[in-house]
This record gives sequence, C-alpha cells and structure tokens, in this order.
Amino acid sequence: MGSQYELMCADRTFSLECRLSDERASVLHSWCVQSEWQAPTITGGRGARLFDSDGRSYLDMSSLAECSNLGHQHPRLVEAIREQASRLCFVTSAWGAQPRAELAEALLELSGFAGGRVFFTLGGADANENAVKFARQARGLPRGQVIARDRSYHGASYAGMALSGDTRTQGQVDAQSFQVSHVAPPYAYRCPFGSASDAECGERAAAAVAAAIDRHGADTVAAVLMEPNAGTNGIVAPDTYWPALRALTRERGVWLIADEVMSGFGRCGEWFAWQRHGESARPDLMTLAKGLTGAHVPLGAVVVSAAVSARLEHEMLYTGLTYCGHPLACATGLAALAAYRDEGLIERSRQLGAYLFACLKALQARHPVIGDVRGGHGLFAVLELVADRERRSALAPWPQTPPALRRLVGKALDAGVSLATRGNLIILAPPLVIEEKELDDALALLDRLLGELEAP
Repeated sequence: MGSQYELMCADRTFSLECRLSDERASVLHSWCVQSEWQAPTITGGRGARLFDSDGRSYLDMSSLAECSNLGHQHPRLVEAIREQASRLCFVTSAWGAQPRAELAEALLELSGFAGGRVFFTLGGADANENAVKFARQARGLPRGQVIARDRSYHGASYAGMALSGDTRTQGQVDAQSFQVSHVAPPYAYRCPFGSASDAECGERAAAAVAAAIDRHGADTVAAVLMEPNAGTNGIVAPDTYWPALRALTRERGVWLIADEVMSGFGRCGEWFAWQRHGESARPDLMTLAKGLTGAHVPLGAVVVSAAVSARLEHEMLYTGLTYCGHPLACATGLAALAAYRDEGLIERSRQLGAYLFACLKALQARHPVIGDVRGGHGLFAVLELVADRERRSALAPWPQTPPALRRLVGKALDAGVSLATRGNLIILAPPLVIEEKELDDALALLDRLLGELEAP
C-alpha cells in the first residue's frame, strides 16, 4: 500500500507516493517537526541516482546535503572501506595510524599549507568549533572575538549556531555570549550596502568586516570565519570579496578561517574554493567535511597553516574527540582524493558547471520568474525566484518557501528528480559524476515545471 504525503523541512520539500518509513516512531530527524516527518526509505544508490524500497529511482540534483560529490556507492570508496575494515577499524588518536598520516599529508599538499598540520573531526560543525578554538589559542586570546556574517551556516551545535547567521539558528543561542559578531553578507542581487555593481558589493562587504575588526580592536579579534563561495544561503560572493577579505585580515594580524565544508572538493571547480583567487588568497585555517569522503563515512578536518601550527607546537591542545582521525574514515578520505584526481572530477566540475550555468541563464531568458542565476564556478548554482523581476520582489519573505515552489519540487520528485530548495531559492549541486544526459533531462524537466509555475 502506498500513501500520498508531503514532507516539508527547513531545507527540502518532497511530495511522492511511497510506503511510510519505520523511522517515524523511533528516530529524531534534523530540521523537521517530528510529527510531520515522512519520507521514502532509501535502500541503495549508484552514481547520481538513489533507489527507494519501492524500487523507484531518483536523480539527485543536490548531492543530498551538498555532500555526495562522488555520487552514491562509489566503488572505489566502498572497496577502501571494506579493505581497511579487514585490517584495522579503529585506534585512538593517542596512537598512530597510517591512513591518518597519509590523508593529512595529502590535504596539506593539495592546499599548499606546507609546514602546517591537520586536526581531524567527525564533521563540519566540530571542524568549525575547533578551528575557532585553535585560532584563539594561537592568537593568545582565549575569549577573542570572532567575526562571521549574516546568512552564513557553520553548524547546529551551540557554538556552530553562534557562529552562524542563519535564520534557523538565530534565537537559539546568544552569539555575543560566544564572543561572535556578524556583518552583512556580499549578497550582490540584494546588496545590503546599496552598491551599483557586483564588484562594488564585494568590496563594501569586505570593508564591513574591516570596520567590525577596527570597532572591536584588532588586538581583541582572534579570527574572521567566512564561506569562500557556496552555501545553502544561496549567496555566491562577487570575485572581489575573498581577495579583499584576505588582504584586510592579513593587514590587521587576524586569522582568516575558510569554511570549505560545502565548497571544497570540486564543488566550486577547484579543490578548495579560495584557490580560484590564487595563492595569495590562502586562508590561515580551513575547515573541511562533506566532500572529504564524498559522504560515504563521517569525517571532517581543520587544516592549519605553518604559522598557526608553530604557535600551537609547544602548548597543550585542549581538545579531543574519541573518533578523530578514525582509520576507517581516513582510508575512505584517501580513496576519495584518488577518485577526484584519477577521474578528473575537479576539472569536470569546472567544465560541466559552466555548461550548467549557461543553460540556467537560457532558462532565465525564457522564464520571468527567475530573478537571478548565481554560481558558474563548478557544479553549484542557485536560482532565485521572484514575483516581479523588474522590482526584484520576492515570491515569499525569506526564509519562507512559496507554496508554488513546494508544488514544483513535489512534481519534480514525482517525475524522479530530487531538487533542493531554501526560501525562494532552487539550489542545484548534483554529484560531480552526473552524466550529461541526466543533467540535460533534469534541466528540461525544470524548464517545463517553471512554465507551469508561471501559468495563470
């Protein structure tokens, strides 16, 4: 027996006919009202597709939580998990483990953090928390200020929520009690500074960070924590933003932390999004997760520069996670790096992302409901839908999801394509292994559904 239902969570809207999962009575689910949670039971996957318990296939156009960069059940990673499990599943970080050392060395080489070190975590939130902890310790400011930005997301732990400027986390914690303050984002389409161009918006947003540091006093600010590019807030910073941010933090002696949890590992057309701006744009610390293992097993990391590492070398590191540097996870991470490299997926993301962006611009020319198209640096793009393109009036106040968009996403899933939404945004971040025909089919479906949305 099947039952018709709709799932509406903070980030996703689904509508389809499927058996109810047994999880409803026993599992607490993220970002959902528990009494309203219903979803298909996924039993398998291959490439960019997922399969449910009724045998239905879904094309994943969001890499689930923007994390399955290598698709689902990548054979190289599955084999690495199997092989490492047969040899050694776990040893505490108080002891050495070969996969841990090899993965750390590989990350330092890929990022150009020569002389730096890597601290492994379980995911993105604890990576960001520990990055802030290391930045404060290395600056000698145990309660030093951290500057983050509005509409950012850095995790749902208490410290992660304090660092975030997300509507879902605001009101959950008092950011100032965590010594965190926020500045306006480089949101060029609706620039909070009233800029006349994208470039100017990026420059003024960076200047707002400088002003915040100066207002607190640079000697009291431990770090600036920012997303270099992609985020489910749908804000893609103008090209002027990150280089200006790097320059002003360096001038003031404040550590710059790049949250690459979502934007890393090819998502934005480079190993790490900041690399698009050249070596001079390298941050002092970098946080990773999601694509680090392609979400096949949980793993996060904090990569610190030689300068930060030197400050920590002879001090007690007051942090610890039982499973940090888990051998099984690190072996999976090594296999993931090899897959990105050997399959040319970083370059493929760049090329296919440019194609995706061009197709979306063509959709914008046909559909007045598309107010803005953002992205183009890799397989990450955002459509912002509007009620009136000329006035840039929103379909619904942020972060509400318009009913018309909920219906569109439900129709897409009924047709076998899973789309991610947030507010007025459609977020496209398919696995880097998606076939071109699959991408074309999804875009053709989106074209049709946008036409239906606009129909009187």
